[in-house]
Amino acid sequence: MPKLITLTEPRSAAAEALRALRTNLMFSSVEKPITTLLVTSCAQSEDKSTLLANLAVTFAQSGNKTILVDSDLRRPMQHDIWGVPNERGLTTMLLEDAAMSSPPLAQTEIPNLALLPSGPLPPIPADVFSSQRMNDVIGVLRARAHYILFDSPPVLAASDAALLGSKVDGVLLVIRAGQTRRDQAAR
Repeated sequence: MPKLITLTEPRSAAAEALRALRTNLMFSSVEKPITTLLVTSCAQSEDKSTLLANLAVTFAQSGNKTILVDSDLRRPMQHDIWGVPNERGLTTMLLEDAAMSSPPLAQTEIPNLALLPSGPLPPIPADVFSSQRMNDVIGVLRARAHYILFDSPPVLAASDAALLGSKVDGVLLVIRAGQTRRDQAAR
């Protein structure tokens, strides 16, 4: 299981850097605050899911209701990070009307932080994100929390991040020092 450094080492430089990132995101735009954020990377193995799990903890610790959505419908990781089942989740909300009125959120041990796992994986994930129903899901989640944070597949691997990125207030691209090539990040 990846390390949630914001919990295990809250006074570390890494945990402090995550809190600084959270603060910068919270106050980055006065006219249009970022309340929905997509986190992606250029390629796999850049630890975007672990970074996002830690970032979600910092948002929740600031006293704001936060929902972490595993919208990586190709290689979901958040249910493993948090140790929750993945039978129901985002895809359930996209398919079942009942799940829209009662979203299958998993409460974490962190006050103010809930997880919406990916749920069963669809055959063509990109179709999910271009649908009107995805807009509806985002609206339902906005009514339940102040911040909605989306974990997305890598941007160079699939169009999912670009499609979902057009529906949120901001996008954070995670790059790994010494691994992510400059030309990849520029794309």
